[in-house]
Amino acid sequence: MNRSLRWTIAGLVVVVALIVALALELRDRTPSDTASGPGPTGIARDHRAADTPEALAQPRRRADLLACPTGDGGTGAAALRDIVVECAGDGSPVAVGPALSGTVTVLNLWAYWCGPCAVELPALAEYQRRAGPRVSVVTVHQDENEAAALARLAELGVKLPTLQDGRRRIAAALRVPNVMPATVVLNPDGSVAQILPRPFESADDIAAAVGDPM
Repeated sequence: MNRSLRWTIAGLVVVVALIVALALELRDRTPSDTASGPGPTGIARDHRAADTPEALAQPRRRADLLACPTGDGGTGAAALRDIVVECAGDGSPVAVGPALSGTVTVLNLWAYWCGPCAVELPALAEYQRRAGPRVSVVTVHQDENEAAALARLAELGVKLPTLQDGRRRIAAALRVPNVMPATVVLNPDGSVAQILPRPFESADDIAAAVGDPM
């Protein structure tokens, strides 16, 4: 056997060994190791697998959030009609389009890890207190860690109705820029009046941007 042939055979052996090693590694990986997204199958989730109703029971009691809106029987914005998410306060399903119809709605998009959001949420709660029933302030948590969202709201003492939307479908449907926090003002028929992709520091700031209903 000449030297050239021996080197060719040796190279093929190395390549085969590498292929076998790679196949074994892929076989032994867990699904979450090979997933392309946040969920174990690569599909984005509204909340973590760990956030079962049992695991969320205590955080929900501590947060003591207000009930999510149900709307006035209208269909709401066409872009939102097919979106159903979870009410963070009690785990019930919320058909977003109908739920956000019937009154002016200030929809705030946030996540538990967002620093400016933690400043803005109490301001939104104060704005809601001042505005009364003429305006409905609803927050949308845009991360799959629902337990962390409940803990953050409890820490801040903010009890606003909150939708859990880890897949960010609401923001996508309303074409909100990919920033947090962001606020969307919806008319009573569900149409978008304003998109405000910036943080607010006080209820007065919110009233100046949204309109003061007092």
